[in-house]
Amino acid sequence: MEQTVRWSELAEEARERFARAGLPDAPQAARWIVEEASGYEGAEYVAGLGRPATERGVAAFDRMVARRLEGEPLQYVLGRWGFRTLDLAVDRRVLIPRPETEQVVGWALDELDRLAATVDHPLVVADLGTGSGAIALSIAAERRGTTVWATDVSPAALEVAGANLAGLGTAGTRVQLAEGSWFAALPAELQGRLDVVVSNPPYVAADEVLPVEVAEWEPAGALVPGPTGLEDLLHLVAIAPGWLARPAVMVLELAPDQATTIRDAALAAGFTEARVEDDHAGRHRAVVARIA
Repeated sequence: MEQTVRWSELAEEARERFARAGLPDAPQAARWIVEEASGYEGAEYVAGLGRPATERGVAAFDRMVARRLEGEPLQYVLGRWGFRTLDLAVDRRVLIPRPETEQVVGWALDELDRLAATVDHPLVVADLGTGSGAIALSIAAERRGTTVWATDVSPAALEVAGANLAGLGTAGTRVQLAEGSWFAALPAELQGRLDVVVSNPPYVAADEVLPVEVAEWEPAGALVPGPTGLEDLLHLVAIAPGWLARPAVMVLELAPDQATTIRDAALAAGFTEARVEDDHAGRHRAVVARIA
């Protein structure tokens, strides 16, 4: 039987159901789900609302609405999420890319530009614990003179990163994926040759109470490294000098209350200077450590 419901009716239905369930941003979530189900995006969306929904589109809409009402994060429901210039595939195998990490990429790019003005070789970057590939692929896309290594200990996460890499185009030819724990995933010949190391490692303490959407849906191994939340950060700071060129830089995302500890640890490990960067909310969000 021909489907007569219009996309506008489905958008309103989703909005009302999300609002009744107390879910945040109900109108925007409803729009994104209708866009995904209908294929009408951007400027086409408003015109598409008046058109009849297809049987296949309604089935996809129903599945996505049901998943969202069960508490699944919208990003996983949609199966993709925007990050800087990229549209990334995301699912429960990887963390959801966040705006704070977009800023971390920005700080890394600033450091790349500074180094590019002082050295005479193509720059080599390592994104350790790449997850969806958000950091590594953004750097490759936005700085086309770089070679980027993206590592992760999780084969499942690297499958997601690989799917995103496949959609990157010619910039993807300068990205290498490697499975393993932190620097151990990299080929030995890169020791002393990395110009920039950047990472968004697990940094949540084991006893920290997380929002339900995070605790129940996102991969725990990418969130909690151990009792204090500092374990992986301190490991990266200690090992990095042996892998870095001279000059070089390391950029680490972290929790606000960890910034001073990691800055001091970087200086103790041999970095010549280290500073704390704040996110848009004014919270300490990264340590940028340089080595001469």
